Amino acid sequence: MATDAGITRSRPRNRRQNLFVKELRTLMYAFGDDPDPLPESVQVLDEIVTEYIVDMCHDAARLAAQARRNKIKVDDFKYALRNDPKKLGRVEELLVMSKVIADARKQFDDKPEGEK
Repeated sequence: MATDAGITRSRPRNRRQNLFVKELRTLMYAFGDDPDPLPESVQVLDEIVTEYIVDMCHDAARLAAQARRNKIKVDDFKYALRNDPKKLGRVEELLVMSKVIADARKQFDDKPEGEK
């Protein structure tokens, strides 16, 4: 079993996932890095981002289990982020924008076929 910061994992993580390579290269360039950053730098950031997302999902799942629910809700993530006001604010902002976009799509889909 591998341990990371006191957390025991039943299986070692696959460190070669490369889920966010394109996005991380763009972000690195936007924050002043070279247009073609070192692959090792991108790999390290990819591991950090992936680990953060997995840990947040584990926290949300743990909170859902404590509430005796089988499914994770958005509120579980919001509660897990309660001590980080910037991230929690961004989550709230994205949820509002998602609702605005869904409402706009609904209005667009509700128009009769004759109208444009």
